[in-house]
Amino acid sequence: MTYTKHYTSPLGMILLAADDAGLTGLWFEGSKYFAAELPKEHTEQDTPVLLETTQWLDVYFAGKEPDFTPPLHLIGSDFRQAVWNILLSIPYGRTMTYGQIAKQLAKNTGIEKMSAQAVGGAVGHNPISIIVPCHRVVGTNGSLTGYAGGLDKKIALLELEKADTERFFRPKKGTAL
Repeated sequence: MTYTKHYTSPLGMILLAADDAGLTGLWFEGSKYFAAELPKEHTEQDTPVLLETTQWLDVYFAGKEPDFTPPLHLIGSDFRQAVWNILLSIPYGRTMTYGQIAKQLAKNTGIEKMSAQAVGGAVGHNPISIIVPCHRVVGTNGSLTGYAGGLDKKIALLELEKADTERFFRPKKGTAL
C-alpha cells in the first residue's frame, strides 16, 4: 500500500509518498513529473517514514544540513538507480555537473564513456527531489539547467544550502537552456 502526506514548505506545497519499504516520492506541486510514480490506489495517512521525512524537511528548510536520511525506496531501472546513488553522494551545498556524473558512472560500471544526456534524463526523473539532491546538478558551463520543480526552486534550494550561486550562469528570461 502507498501512503501520502502533504507538506507545506517555504517554496510551496510538497506531496510525499511512501510504502512499507520507505519513501517513494517527494514532488513539488506543479512540477514536471508531479506524482508520476504514484499509484492510483493510495491513502493519505501519517506513517513513520512520512513523519521522519517531514522532520528531515523541517531541518532542511531551517537552513541546516539534516544528519539523518529517512528510509528511501527508489523505484527505477538499474541505470536510474545508479545515477540516483551518485546524486546521494553530492555533499550539501556543493554541485556536480552532468558530465562529472557520467564520468563517475562510466568508471563505476567499467565502460569507457557514458552519455551526459542519458544522465540528464535519469536526473530529471528522480522521484524523490531534495533528499536525492538533483537540484545540485548543473551544466558543464555552470548553467543552472532545468529542474522538474522549476528553475526558481532549484536556485532557492542552492541558496538555502549556501552554495556559491554567484558563479552560475543564469539565462535571461525567454532564453532556452
